[in-house]
Amino acid sequence: MSSHNTHSTETDILIETKGFDDHFHEHHEGDKYQMNFISKWIFSMDHKIIARQFLMTGIFWAVIGAGMSIIFRLQLGFPDASITWLKPLLGQWITVNDAGVGSLDPEFYYALVTMHGTIIVFFVLTAGLSGTFSNLLIPLQVGARDMASPFLNMLSYWFFFMSSVVMFYSLFLSTGPFSGGWTAYPPLSALPQASIGSGTGMTLWLVSLALFVVSVLLGGINYVTTVLNLRTKGMSLWRMPLTIWAFLVTAILGILSFPVLFSGFLLLIFDRSFGTSFYISDIFINGQALDRIGGSPILYQHIFWFLGHPEVYIIILPAMGIVSEVLSVHARKPIFGYKAMVFSILAIAFLSFIVWAHHMFMSGVNPFISNFFVIFTLIIAVPSAVKVFNWISTLYGGNVRLNTPMLFCIGFVSMFISGGLTGIFLGNSAIDIQQHDTYFVVAHFHIVMGVAAFFGMFAGVYNWFPRMFGRFMNETLGKIHFWVTLIGAYAVFGPMHFLGMAGVPRRYYRFDNFDAFSDFATMNQFITVAAIITFLAQLLFVVNFFWSMYKGKKMTTQNPYGSNALEWTTPIEAGHGNWPGKIPTVERWAYDYGKDEREFVQQHIPLREGEEHSSH
Repeated sequence: MSSHNTHSTETDILIETKGFDDHFHEHHEGDKYQMNFISKWIFSMDHKIIARQFLMTGIFWAVIGAGMSIIFRLQLGFPDASITWLKPLLGQWITVNDAGVGSLDPEFYYALVTMHGTIIVFFVLTAGLSGTFSNLLIPLQVGARDMASPFLNMLSYWFFFMSSVVMFYSLFLSTGPFSGGWTAYPPLSALPQASIGSGTGMTLWLVSLALFVVSVLLGGINYVTTVLNLRTKGMSLWRMPLTIWAFLVTAILGILSFPVLFSGFLLLIFDRSFGTSFYISDIFINGQALDRIGGSPILYQHIFWFLGHPEVYIIILPAMGIVSEVLSVHARKPIFGYKAMVFSILAIAFLSFIVWAHHMFMSGVNPFISNFFVIFTLIIAVPSAVKVFNWISTLYGGNVRLNTPMLFCIGFVSMFISGGLTGIFLGNSAIDIQQHDTYFVVAHFHIVMGVAAFFGMFAGVYNWFPRMFGRFMNETLGKIHFWVTLIGAYAVFGPMHFLGMAGVPRRYYRFDNFDAFSDFATMNQFITVAAIITFLAQLLFVVNFFWSMYKGKKMTTQNPYGSNALEWTTPIEAGHGNWPGKIPTVERWAYDYGKDEREFVQQHIPLREGEEHSSH
């Protein structure tokens, strides 16, 4: 303890003598941002508070989104079981027959599947990873007082909040929320009369996601500007932690791809409300032909997946950045192949824009065109493999601390490998044609994009919780959460690969009516039970999170993990502006662990006489 305290006073003296003076403290005495509850917590422009707002909203949505998956898993695992007990929660969507057996309304089943996908992909993983960690870490790790535009940053959260409110409201409509799948393919999404959820539910879905796009763009522009313009003295691009590289590239991906989705939605609104036919052609309803011709639903698919595939990387890249940083800190070793890691992030970002049609091999796309997308899909596996190799090499021979953040990082690498391998299968059009729309696809993307991204997020939350709240989360509860989630996730999604290979299609309401699939009843029950146990472990995390905010072990030292990055040079209770006096000047890269018999050397510590810069 005493050595840490000595270290923190040395750090403070060093920053005061050698730091970069932007005269911030002269203008911000009696900080106007900290006046009262409303200005501090609701209309806050402090990036650390906005990060917490994103995280809290993300946790709220995660509980709802995961809760939905449990309800439809009950339907799939136990189709004949009575679920009358859910009637107080779901009301009209549970139909009770004369015998008193309650069952889930088939229309609402599809609405649950749709909402589960939409909520987890956009409101939890995109907002939870980019919104939380980009906000929290970018200014702290590059040595900035705040984002380039704190006002736009606040607006970014508020647009996200409004988007959340609209989506939440749509869950309570008498006709139910939108039920045409999270990808919202026409004609189900383009024709209000197509299904019960395609009317008001779909309209609110579009409004919500339009507001969400605005939030992503406001946030993304801010992140890019901050990283490029507000780095402290000495913080060159090649000295940035990998987290910042990941957040920067993620933001650029969002800025380039989300407007395309917005334009696709705009055309969809025209089709729905103004009688155009961008996506509609030759459709019969109740024996009557619609007079709209000339459109193509395939056009929508192209526009959607042009966002949809970069979106996968918008979710996984921040998780990769977090894992790279946390692995290095807790393995007490420099990250292996720093430049290779950066170039692989850039390669993934570039390639993610030219692989979208691998989602469309069954859409009637020309096989010649398919080959182009197959090649690039297989090539994108290379930078991902580079990252995996470097993570394993970082662990190898390290003095590994098996605390909760580290366990989640190792879990992430495991999930990423096992989920990524099945992606190589599906990237090949000849195999994909057999596996398309089966549970094999569900298994693949849940492991690699859902569970792996969640593992990255959990690693980040456990690791930087003391930076956010000045307290630690409970380690024992954290480890229980990890082991149950790891085993549970494999128990849920492992068997789905077998279901997929047997040809069991996704999005079906029940399987026991089909002779071909009735053999899998026991497997479906097993998956459902595993899903319920895994869900309960996530509730344990939520309890641990909110309990630790007020009752967790207090952070008593500036740098509890012995990390090199700048976020641990700020005071324990950092106010608006992060550093009370000068901003530290950066003298070295972020991964000087175990150098010259020193366990760690923070970025602002000057080089000793005769010491060379670490080669990376």
